[in-house]
Amino acid sequence: MVEEMAGADTRSAKTDKPCKLLVADDQPHILEAIHLLLKPEGYELEMVRTPALAVEAVARESYDGVLVDLNYTRDTTSGQEGLELVARIREIDSQVPVVVMTAWGNIDLAVEAMRRGAGDFIQKPWENARLLSVLRTQMELYRSQRRAQWLEAENRILRAPGAPDFIASAAAMRPIVEMMARIGPSDANVLVTGEHGTGKEVVAQTLHRLSTRADRTLVAVNTGALPEGTFESELFGHVKGAFTDARADRIGRFELANHGTLFLDEIANIPVRQQAKLLRVLETGEMERVGTSKTQRVDVRMISATNADLRAECVAGRFREDLLFRLNTVEIALPALRDRREDIPTLAAHFLARHSARYRRPLQGLDSAAMQQMLQYGWPGNVRELDHTIERAVLMARGERIEAADLGLNVQRGGAAQSLDEMSLETVEAILIRKALARANGNVSHAADALGLSRGALYRRIEKYGL
Repeated sequence: MVEEMAGADTRSAKTDKPCKLLVADDQPHILEAIHLLLKPEGYELEMVRTPALAVEAVARESYDGVLVDLNYTRDTTSGQEGLELVARIREIDSQVPVVVMTAWGNIDLAVEAMRRGAGDFIQKPWENARLLSVLRTQMELYRSQRRAQWLEAENRILRAPGAPDFIASAAAMRPIVEMMARIGPSDANVLVTGEHGTGKEVVAQTLHRLSTRADRTLVAVNTGALPEGTFESELFGHVKGAFTDARADRIGRFELANHGTLFLDEIANIPVRQQAKLLRVLETGEMERVGTSKTQRVDVRMISATNADLRAECVAGRFREDLLFRLNTVEIALPALRDRREDIPTLAAHFLARHSARYRRPLQGLDSAAMQQMLQYGWPGNVRELDHTIERAVLMARGERIEAADLGLNVQRGGAAQSLDEMSLETVEAILIRKALARANGNVSHAADALGLSRGALYRRIEKYGL
């Protein structure tokens, strides 16, 4: 049972959504009573009736708080099941606030629950005001901790030597920033996912700068642009005479990135036949140049990126599941720009400063109409499209400030710019196809690859929309 309501006191520190609370109790009337009490307070609730389901939920989802009973059907008086549940929750998430409740409460049980990681203790039948107060206090403590962690994570990223421009103040980006700060110093393989243009390469650069390998090389490869015939040579190198055009020895990208970081973009485009060879290097750290049997060892931290659903690709047989497991020790899912609109003004100002200096066009900013249009626009091309839009506006601006007309955003035959929410699915698809064809200079094969479509599927859509 899940309910979503807005509430001024129950907003999550991680996002701008209502606080998400997991409730575990084996009595349906208790769950209903909690639901009736907390629904008007704005909590998003998930209810489960067994400790096993509670553990599964905490392992699967991220919660802002957990409210659990101490007594279940196996043992209705000792509280042992609940104490074990508290300990398991703490093993999975050491920070999420846990409040326990029981009809057989005593001071020893309360002390033991707190020792195992509970933040507070409620005795049934509870007083509504007491339960609300305890939850509110625990949530506020959690919010304060998360805010402090996020600020420290942001500072670590900004202090990284040679760090690329990483702008991420929106609430939707806070979990991303925290995760990057935690895993950056490690050697864990990272899979960065998200739509085209969301900044996956910037994340890879930032992770490298945060790592212990920051003084070594970061090698970036767009695997989608590698012809299958040269894939092995590009990644592993070759020796002279290995094939017709191999006139000299060549070092591959893995060797170039040895003791550093290798960033493989568009990882979903690697042919299935080549995926086994990549998997072997990740598993053993061993490889051979094409044309020789001499084995070399390489020490590479792998960061990969894709806009594809790799799990769906595995089901379809186009991507190896064992390779996916090796790539995504940690997965970072970047939100689309439309889901982090708070960052648009800061990103726009950053791109404006960069392109104004590049083209020697000193501009004083954007006027209010231009900024309003940017905030309302859907940004199907995400941050990359915003960058290109500002670059074009810098060149087109006739006054001291960029005006709405200078942006050149998609308009409906002379009308105002539409946000993505106002467009039909067909309109959005036609716009994306038109942009892909323009970027590919009319090359249908390249546009199809960029869109994740087959040539035939793209041709059918071109005919459908009269493009």
